[in-house]
Amino acid sequence: MYYKSTYSSPVGIITLACDGQNLVGLWLEGQKYHGGSISGEMTEKDDLPVFVDAKKWLDRYFAGENPAVSELPLAPVGSEFRQGVWRILCGIPYGEVITYGDIAKKMAAQMNRESMSGQAVGGAVGHNPISIIIPCHRVVGSNGSLTGYAGGVDKKIQLLELEGVDMSHLSVPAKGTAL
Repeated sequence: MYYKSTYSSPVGIITLACDGQNLVGLWLEGQKYHGGSISGEMTEKDDLPVFVDAKKWLDRYFAGENPAVSELPLAPVGSEFRQGVWRILCGIPYGEVITYGDIAKKMAAQMNRESMSGQAVGGAVGHNPISIIIPCHRVVGSNGSLTGYAGGVDKKIQLLELEGVDMSHLSVPAKGTAL
């Protein structure tokens, strides 16, 4: 059984999902793949401890603090490959960005391969079911393009600015720009 709760944030309404113990989803309103990793109905239940803790974490994050990902019990649903990419995302420091290519190199090394497709990594990043907490917004294109955020580029910019990222070398992509 899955449960859900909502949280009002500076970037809009957020839906949280859990399995009763672990956070399994966090989606921005209108986000691509919203709820996509959850099979079946989600029952509204705001008072579960995992939701209380996640909302406190989000309060701190939106207040400009740097709460650790490890403070919350996370259980995102996805393939072994996606899980590997999401673990790398969890290691991106607050206020910093990394490229899809950098993640691809790390994944290739972990899988004992010479190389890894940036597009494959982009797919895993885009399907991250626990946005913000697993910081997929910190991933940019190799040319500094703010591409590939399922919650929308405008939200990605807001989150990066909140974290104090130097935006001077980053740009909004033209429609159809590759990773």
